[in-house]
Amino acid sequence: MFDPFLNDLTSRIVDSGGTPVAPPDGLAECHGAKGQSVIRSWLWQVPGFRRWRVTRLDAGDSLQVLNSVAYPAAGNDQPLLGVDLLWFGARAKLVAVLDFQPLVQDPSYLDRHYDGLRSLTSRFPDLHGGEAMRSFDPHQYFSPWLLFCRGGVEQAQQSLPHAYSLFLDAYWALTAEAAGRPSALSPERVEQLQAAYDQYSAERDPAHGLFTSHFGKAWADRFLHEFLFPASLQP
Repeated sequence: MFDPFLNDLTSRIVDSGGTPVAPPDGLAECHGAKGQSVIRSWLWQVPGFRRWRVTRLDAGDSLQVLNSVAYPAAGNDQPLLGVDLLWFGARAKLVAVLDFQPLVQDPSYLDRHYDGLRSLTSRFPDLHGGEAMRSFDPHQYFSPWLLFCRGGVEQAQQSLPHAYSLFLDAYWALTAEAAGRPSALSPERVEQLQAAYDQYSAERDPAHGLFTSHFGKAWADRFLHEFLFPASLQP
């Protein structure tokens, strides 16, 4: 389901000068005990970014997942890239979250970074509904213009592929703009806010239960704190 999405993202990362970095030992790949699921993850070093991670879970018709978060370098206060796509094939159910995840909710910050994403919400109303996320506060580390839906085959096959490509276009354009202007937040503040994002997300991420069910609690705990949100381990 999501291999074309993964290939698109990977090619853009490589074209931007990205080079692979080895994930922590034992976390790059894991197979479920029943042999019906496999999770693979990649870590990238990309110019202008401190960290870029990508994860692909394939559990056949039961579940397909693509997740990615990009952390800009400390001298750049632009939002984090957030991609979370889930497809439950047996129920033909899609859950999609695409957002530029803000470090702060100040109006001046949103005005500076969100023209590109704001324009997408009007083009894809079926991916920008009024339904609220259940595990996170939408007013913390999410923007007012996130693309979020619980849909079906129509959204998965028609709206989402086009929206996803334009979403990545908009984030790369934002990155190019950010390189040409000074950050409004200090590098120290950016680092603090990115670490706070990891801590907040590690405490609330519903995927931990999903990973536990497929790969066991010990592995899922390591994956959550050492790969997904490593700053959550810091005191």
